[in-house]
Amino acid sequence: MSDRTAVRLRHGLAHRSRRIVDSSAFSSAVFCLIAANAVLLGIETYSGVVHQWHGALKAAENFFLAAFTAEILLRAAAHADRPGGFFRDPWNVFDLLVVALAFMPFARENATVLRLLRLARVLRAARFLPQLRIVIVAVGKSLPGTLSFALVGALLLYVYAMVGWVFFADQDPEHYGSLGRAALTLFLLMTLDGLGDAVRGGLEISRWTVFYFGSFVLLGSFVLVNLLIGVVINSLEEARELEMERERSVPGRQPRVDNPVEALRAQLAAARQALDDVESGLAAPSGSCECQGAGQAARAGV
Repeated sequence: MSDRTAVRLRHGLAHRSRRIVDSSAFSSAVFCLIAANAVLLGIETYSGVVHQWHGALKAAENFFLAAFTAEILLRAAAHADRPGGFFRDPWNVFDLLVVALAFMPFARENATVLRLLRLARVLRAARFLPQLRIVIVAVGKSLPGTLSFALVGALLLYVYAMVGWVFFADQDPEHYGSLGRAALTLFLLMTLDGLGDAVRGGLEISRWTVFYFGSFVLLGSFVLVNLLIGVVINSLEEARELEMERERSVPGRQPRVDNPVEALRAQLAAARQALDDVESGLAAPSGSCECQGAGQAARAGV
């Protein structure tokens, strides 16, 4: 078999597989399999059902594993003409790991690991739910900002816990007897749980404790929490833009736009691009004609 024939076969396989993978029927079928697999996992938590229907449940598990294996092979075949593109999609890598690890000997022999891998299949439902996929990507993108938020929060807790231990340890050792107890008390106060009791207990010690609790609640419950919300919202916007770019990169698929104004802008941009292509196509022949005319004139002058 020549190289040209092999390339033609790979292109044909990728084209046919891509038509199946990109169809709505395929996505719906895989989503139903994932949902049914989740139901099966829930049923297996009942020992009586497992004891009575052990054989049927085992056969159903083998069926789901075979179906998910066929799915991932079909997705890989859709990238037969460009194998590297399969691994550029993080969801393909996640699906491949979840399915491949289920065949490993250590997973087959360890019931706990096998259950966790089967549970990971449920997370694959996010692949078919764009909004959930956006949220998951946003959570991942917000981790650096969340880490900074956690460091600032830990510093705030440490400083206020030390101040609380200095001033309240003797009068209220149950809540401020040590640095750990003071930090735990203040952490609960960040949720505004028991704030009234804490303020009343502090007033029995000194009226100046109002400024202590007021400043902590202001910084911990309002400023820091609003900063965290801002980090998450910014990550959601970035994740939404990435999702739209991902849909644009898929040939023949129009990105979903929830905002009508954004949809109109996208249509206008596509129309402008089409006009630019037409103008460039018309300009090329005219330019060549001008060149031909100049050449004829030069030959005539000679």
